[in-house]
Amino acid sequence: MRAVVVMFDSLNRHKLTPYGCADTVTPNFERLARHAVQFDTCYAGSLPCMPARRELHTGRYSFLHRSWGPVEPYDVSAPALLWQNGVYTHLVSDHYHYWQEGGATYHTQYTTWENVRGQEGDAWKGVVCPMTDAEKSLKGVTTAGKWHRHQDRINRRYMADEALHPQTRTFDGGLEFIDTNHDQDQWMLQIEAFDPHEPFFAPEKYHALYPEDYDGDDLDWPAYQKVTESPETVAHVRRRYAALLSMCDHHLGRVLDAFDRYDLWKNTLLIVCTDHGFMLGEHDFWAKGFMPPFEEVVHTPLFIWDPRCGQAGLRRQSLVQTIDIPATLLSFFGVALPAEMQGHDLLPVMARDEPVRDGALFGWFGRQVCYTDGRYYYVHAPLPGNAPLYEYTLMPTHMARFFTPGELGSMERHDGFSFTRGLPLMRFRAEVPDVTRDPVNGRSALYDLQTDPHQRSPLDEPALIQACQQAMSRLMLENDAPPEQWQRLGLPLPGTAGTEQSGV
Repeated sequence: MRAVVVMFDSLNRHKLTPYGCADTVTPNFERLARHAVQFDTCYAGSLPCMPARRELHTGRYSFLHRSWGPVEPYDVSAPALLWQNGVYTHLVSDHYHYWQEGGATYHTQYTTWENVRGQEGDAWKGVVCPMTDAEKSLKGVTTAGKWHRHQDRINRRYMADEALHPQTRTFDGGLEFIDTNHDQDQWMLQIEAFDPHEPFFAPEKYHALYPEDYDGDDLDWPAYQKVTESPETVAHVRRRYAALLSMCDHHLGRVLDAFDRYDLWKNTLLIVCTDHGFMLGEHDFWAKGFMPPFEEVVHTPLFIWDPRCGQAGLRRQSLVQTIDIPATLLSFFGVALPAEMQGHDLLPVMARDEPVRDGALFGWFGRQVCYTDGRYYYVHAPLPGNAPLYEYTLMPTHMARFFTPGELGSMERHDGFSFTRGLPLMRFRAEVPDVTRDPVNGRSALYDLQTDPHQRSPLDEPALIQACQQAMSRLMLENDAPPEQWQRLGLPLPGTAGTEQSGV
C-alpha cells in the first residue's frame, strides 16, 4: 500500500474546469477527475495556512484554541503515526512557512523531508540593495510586507528558467521519490506546492494561455485589502492567477504520468487537495483573513483515488472537511485512528456517497466562527469588544517570531483540554482582531447556498439562525472549545434556547 498527497496552497475551486470554470486551462485537473472521486462539498476548517496543516496532522479543529502555530508536543500527527506503524513518510515542499518559528515542527513529523527555497518573500538569496521607491510607496502593505516583496524581487532573479522555479523543483523532488521507490511498499509521499499562492509568478508560456490587451501596471501580488483597482486591473490579476494555476496543472500532469508509467493506480492512494482558496475581487476583496471566510476561500476542491473502492469519474455531494484527510490516510494503511481525531475515513463517501458528518465548523482564530450543513452557511460574528480571547499553547510562536515579552508576561497555567493527553498548557491573553472591516460590518449572516451560491443576499430567518447556532455550539463543545469562546461570541450553550447575539 502506498499513498501520494499532492497539496496546493490557495487553490480556488471555482477556477478549476472540473468545477465548472470555463475561463482557465486545467486539462490535468479534468484528467484527474476522470481517475478519481471529485468532492463537491468539501470545506476547510482552521484557517489559514499553518492552522490548516495542523488539521492535516491532527484531524481536529485548532482555530478555537490557537492562532497560527506549530505542531504541539501533545498533538498526535498522522505522518508521525504512520512512521511509527511501519509506513515511510516523505515531504517535499517549497512552502517556506514550514521553516519559520510558527511552522518549525511540521516537517520533523515525517521520516524524511526536502526543503525547496525561494517562494514569495522567503529569506533566501542575500543581495544587499535598497527597496525601490515603488516598494516603499505600496499602499495597504505593512513595513514587513514591503520587505517581503523586496526579497521576492531578489529571489526572482534566480528563477530565470522554468526548471529553477520552486514549484518545478518541488515536483522534481516528489517525482524523484516516486522513480526511486515505485517498486517498494508501505510509503506515503506528500508533494506540497506553495503555488498558486500569491505572488502569481509563472513563466511566460503560461501567461500566453491568457492573452490580454492591458497597458496598466503589472500586478501579480494584490494587497490584503478591499479592491480599489479598476475592473481592467482586476481582470489582469485574475489572468495572472490563472497562469500560475495552469502551471500547477502542468505539474499535476507529471504526477498522473508517473501513476500511469508505474501503474500505481492498482494500490496507491492519491489525494489532491488544498488548504483554502483566495479572494480575487469577489465581494470587492483581495486575498483572505480580514473578511469572513466566504465560499471562495473556504469551499475547497478535493479529489481522491482510493483503490479500496476503485471509484473513478464520480462526484460526491456529502459534506467533508480537511480534518477527514488524515483519518482517510491512516485508515488506508490500517492504522487505528487516535481518540483525539475528529475526522472520518472518507471511504463510505467515495463508495456510496454515505455522509460521515452533518455539519462543519470553520474560521480564523479570534474572528468569526462559521458553520455549514452543506446548504446553509452561517457566519457568527463576536460581540462588540470581541473578548475575552486567549491562546492555549506549549509553543509560544507566531508566524515568524516568538511571542513578545508583553504576551509572555500574561502567561497563566491552564490544566489542559481533553485532547492534550494530560499535559497542562500555557494560557496567554491574545491580541483581539478587528472584525469591523468585513463586508457585513461585524454582523452575523445566514446564506442559502442552494439559491444564493455567491452569498449576496443574507436571509432573515430567526428559526434557521437559531438552529445553526445550536449546531455550531454543539460542534464547539465536541471540540472542547475554551469556555470564553461562548462568551466572546454571545453564543447560546447547547440545549439552551434563544438567539443571544445582538444584531442577528
